[in-house]
Amino acid sequence: MAGIYPLKGVVKHYDWGGTSFIPSLLKQVNDTKMPYAEYWMGIHPLGEAGVDTGGNLTTPLTAIIKDLPYLFKVLDVKDMLSIQVHPSKAAAEIEFARENEAGIPLDSPYRLYKDENHKPELMVALSDFWLLHGFKPMEQLVDILSNTVELNELLPVLKESGYPGLYKHIMEMPQQEVNKILQPLIDKLYDEYKKEGSDKMNEGYWVSKAAASFCKDGNIDRGIFSIYLFNLIHLKKGEGLFQSAGVPHAYLQGHNVEIMANSDNVLRGGLTTKVIDINELMKHIKCEPTIPEIITGEVNEEGEKIYKTPVKDFQLSVFELQKGDVVSFDPVATEILLLTEGVVEVDDEDTVVKLEDGNPSAVVFPGASVFIAAAAKSVVFRATSIK
Repeated sequence: MAGIYPLKGVVKHYDWGGTSFIPSLLKQVNDTKMPYAEYWMGIHPLGEAGVDTGGNLTTPLTAIIKDLPYLFKVLDVKDMLSIQVHPSKAAAEIEFARENEAGIPLDSPYRLYKDENHKPELMVALSDFWLLHGFKPMEQLVDILSNTVELNELLPVLKESGYPGLYKHIMEMPQQEVNKILQPLIDKLYDEYKKEGSDKMNEGYWVSKAAASFCKDGNIDRGIFSIYLFNLIHLKKGEGLFQSAGVPHAYLQGHNVEIMANSDNVLRGGLTTKVIDINELMKHIKCEPTIPEIITGEVNEEGEKIYKTPVKDFQLSVFELQKGDVVSFDPVATEILLLTEGVVEVDDEDTVVKLEDGNPSAVVFPGASVFIAAAAKSVVFRATSIK
């Protein structure tokens, strides 16, 4: 199959989502203020996109292609997501087989490995975006533990046992001790997150917000420790960040597009009501200093800005167009286009598809050159894989 077709993605209404950004993109009324957390474009057991083949008919994407190595999303993060780690491909294959042999059902809440794939991820900010990513370098980590009185007792653990020993210590700490350390800190910061104009590059802001969301039944979520241990990053619109296997991360707030290898393998480390398996988490997490590498993209001769990563499962790029601009590309695989601003027409000389609010996404099959013509100032993302 060749050509260009409108693509109808799937909305996910997770509690942490915002109420206006994705409805605006899809031109949907959200009078009930239901959370619109994610818009999925791809093939996934929990949400498969449909291809508009004309005549008010929508065909499941799997009816046209059997597999797509990536899943492409839009996210509106109003409230912070859980701290996550993803296994490597080799580890996922081993652990998936082990849980199969143990007879753990795929839909069990205690099932950690849902498939044999890795789950590297690339995000690009569509607004100011805050997240946690990897462990702070040693100097910064010592500084914050030294200057946060309630956390001073973690310094000897770090100096004696390093990053792995420190993280294991906080993750295996009895809940009573977690409460004893963090409650005074939370009490001190209680009103911080309610203040207008609060400094979001201050860990205390996110600690206050997390405490309001994840501390239930008198127990404080130990993931709050990680807000101090991990790099706190502020991305500006258009900046990207890659999450490789083993790197702990958590989205805190903002809008982004995200592309990942098609997998459900997630190990959680806090800020969640879902299962945390400390032994499995410790097997796969990289307890080492991380210097964040913000990706700004490399522009080719067509003006296409490419966010390069070390994986072949996916590639994400963007066209930033002015009214009247026309650009082209040759699709190398099944590709997905997403309009986040403006209005464009996409054609391959046989088919023309208009992308605008309400119809922001299209699927492109290889076979002919594709042209994008901007009718207004526009931003179009292109998701593909590398042959």
